[in-house]
Amino acid sequence: MGTAHRELLGAGGVVLDVRDRPGPPPLRFECAPGGRLLLRQGERPVLLGREEEGGCSREGLFVHRLAGYRSPLPPPRSARQRRPGNWVHQYARWLEEAPQGGPLHEGRWHLGERHRFPMYVWWGDFLRDWPGGHLDWCRGGWEGVVPLRPLSPEDDPRVKAYRKHAREGTLAPVLLWWVTLLDGWVILDGHDRAVASLAEGRTPPCVVLTRLPDEEDWRRTADEVTQGHERSREQLAARPADAERERDTLVRAYGDVMSSLPYEEAPTPSWPLPGGAPAWDALARAAMFQFRSD
Repeated sequence: MGTAHRELLGAGGVVLDVRDRPGPPPLRFECAPGGRLLLRQGERPVLLGREEEGGCSREGLFVHRLAGYRSPLPPPRSARQRRPGNWVHQYARWLEEAPQGGPLHEGRWHLGERHRFPMYVWWGDFLRDWPGGHLDWCRGGWEGVVPLRPLSPEDDPRVKAYRKHAREGTLAPVLLWWVTLLDGWVILDGHDRAVASLAEGRTPPCVVLTRLPDEEDWRRTADEVTQGHERSREQLAARPADAERERDTLVRAYGDVMSSLPYEEAPTPSWPLPGGAPAWDALARAAMFQFRSD
């Protein structure tokens, strides 16, 4: 994969405009009827999901992880973690160069630092159990974190080394991918670093990967917003001079919306699961994933 066009958003963010790499990517979500979901890395299934039906229109999701996930990033060396540097751009380069295993494909992607989360993200809805779990969508959304491999114990030698970095403030960030299909994040890289940071009572430092709208999509929305803005301006123009404050508010709101459109979160792409529901059911049986509907 060649280097993507980059739009710099300050020290803590970058937009990658990936071209000439149509999907599906190596790490991809596939869907089948009946709320069936599969995360695949290459040809290896690494997560199965099935929507739960109940009182809410979207009750939740039962998930079952399978062994074999491999991070698309190389492990950060201790000396590298202690050197000042821009982890966002480092991760962007590693993702671009990943020969296999990553989620990037044609389109616009945002990578940005994130150090603050609501308490429930890491301290309540971090899915520590393996291999199964339940994502509860009924309480106003889930927004938790799904590991893609078993978590190491806090006294594991690698975790203990990372805990020292966490105490020193030199721990390399965890790489999270925001997945709208889960209403939460998955850990692409840094499982042991997440455990180490939490063991030290700290929120893990993170770099978050998010899909952005394609240019034609946000420009189409921009045209619709502009048309609505012009209609509102025409209506206000017919009003007395005391509507000046409303006109100023309208102009400011229009500017805020237009500036944010290219960077709004876009839905996570997915592809049809080859073989459909029967193929998913066969994988679930092989993994002994029992979907409960009661």
